[in-house]
Amino acid sequence: MPGYYERHIFFCVNRRDDGRPCCAEHQSEALQAYAKERVKALGLAGRGKVRVNKAGCLDRCDEGPVAVVYPEGIWYTLVDRHDVDEIVESHLRDGKPVDRLRI
Repeated sequence: MPGYYERHIFFCVNRRDDGRPCCAEHQSEALQAYAKERVKALGLAGRGKVRVNKAGCLDRCDEGPVAVVYPEGIWYTLVDRHDVDEIVESHLRDGKPVDRLRI
């Protein structure tokens, strides 16, 4: 039985109060919101397509901000909207992982 979504991307939006690095310090919430907008704008959102979600700690904050795409289990580190555009268009839409952003 196929999954509900073709691809599911989770953005770590974890915020730590103990001084350790966290994805939220690197604008992960804004990047996740932008990814959600782009997926909707490109008509990729919904059942059988793509879902963009926030996640709590994914335990890779020192490489953050990070996102992971399933079902492939491909991890990314990203910095800005350009990186989000590349992940959305190349991986989520076209099925081609973005090697330069992989961790």
